[in-house]
Amino acid sequence: MAIMITDECINCGACEPECPNNAIYEGGAEWRYADGTGLEGQIKLLSGTEADAEAEQEPVDMDVYYIVTDKCTECVGFHDEPQCAAVCPVDCCVDDPDHRETEEQLLAKKEFMHL
Repeated sequence: MAIMITDECINCGACEPECPNNAIYEGGAEWRYADGTGLEGQIKLLSGTEADAEAEQEPVDMDVYYIVTDKCTECVGFHDEPQCAAVCPVDCCVDDPDHRETEEQLLAKKEFMHL
């Protein structure tokens, strides 16, 4: 499953530099699949959706830091635990119940993003 940031976020920014997939963005910031990954040009996500890796995407949240689900691997393949949750001073980085993935799926996502 992916991690999500709840609205209890205090916008401290501690989580953002810890993400090995560059999946965390400040509220209101546009994001790209290419940010911090090896993705470029037209890509086909593991979900089957096609996208331009360099195209700016709409912010997921306007007010607090957010995590892009399609880029979050829960740090599988990098660390033993999600680093955002480990450094969050208010424990607002939690499992996203709407996005459940197996460890194999998370590893496949990591491999896809970091060719």
